[in-house]
Amino acid sequence: MKRNILAALLAGILTVSGMGTLAPAFGAEREMAVKSYLTGQNVTEAVGRRRPVAVMMDNVEVACPQSGIGSAGVVYEAPVEGEITRLMAVIENYDGLEKIGAVRSCRDYYISYANEFDAIYCHFGQAVYADPYFEQNVIDHLNGLQLDGTVYYRTSDRQAPHNAYTSFERLQQGIASAGFRQEYSEDYDGHFLFAPDGQETLLESGIDAKTVRLGNFTYNNPWFEYDEESKEYKRFQYGEAQVDETTQKQLTCDNIILQYSACPPYDQNGYLNIDTTSGGEGKFITRGKAVDIRWSKDSQWGETHYYTADDQEIQLNPGVTWVEIIQNDRSGDIAYQ
Repeated sequence: MKRNILAALLAGILTVSGMGTLAPAFGAEREMAVKSYLTGQNVTEAVGRRRPVAVMMDNVEVACPQSGIGSAGVVYEAPVEGEITRLMAVIENYDGLEKIGAVRSCRDYYISYANEFDAIYCHFGQAVYADPYFEQNVIDHLNGLQLDGTVYYRTSDRQAPHNAYTSFERLQQGIASAGFRQEYSEDYDGHFLFAPDGQETLLESGIDAKTVRLGNFTYNNPWFEYDEESKEYKRFQYGEAQVDETTQKQLTCDNIILQYSACPPYDQNGYLNIDTTSGGEGKFITRGKAVDIRWSKDSQWGETHYYTADDQEIQLNPGVTWVEIIQNDRSGDIAYQ
């Protein structure tokens, strides 16, 4: 359904209230023909209809800054054992990137998040609780335990396990060798809804959220600050701006989704059994405001949908989105200013 609406918008035959008939957003050239499923922005068809990669990234302080994360259209941050977080960068436009990482191991809930984007999942090892899903082939994945030295390489500037990286060329070689399809599945029509061209999502009834501090993550203490001029949120952690090592540019995003989830431990080692399917509450944050939302999921491997209090599915502003998985019992530690 979303794909059909999008096609109509691009063809200039669908009307939007108050806007009349929309003209094509760009020329008829094939190389600029689609909206990105990740960002809602205009991208080339070669980029926008190629399956993205979902790369597990180290987020402990000695592994920062990460490389390639600035190219992500969507980033997930979730807790793992030991009060640390790990990041998953969903990247569609990774052409030419020579250094992506540092790549770390999988946790089973990240498989569910990656599958929502029909992504090829890239990781270096996994917790034992993820093994059954790989054995069932529920997701195409490239595992560094089998592909170290080919798809993944090691650098000498950091100690293992914080020095495993990959690149566009290596990922493409791995995808080709594994025989994974490069295009989205025929029934995939995108994850998020985005504000139509010429419109903007403004949460006028929401609370002020110029600064959002994720006090639940006590190890890296991340926060976001809204920039009125760019209309983006700047990302910080460990007391300073979080940057991409390759570009030295600070990470920014247009949307932040807080997804409150049950996070009971699997065992005494602290591995978390994060609930990705039962639904719950959360917050949608954009343009300096935040509103309450609820989330639900079609199925274990389906897409997560986010709804406002009036049961309308949220429309993101085009651009980068960060999804923060927040423990239910720590949602009160989030501070908004």
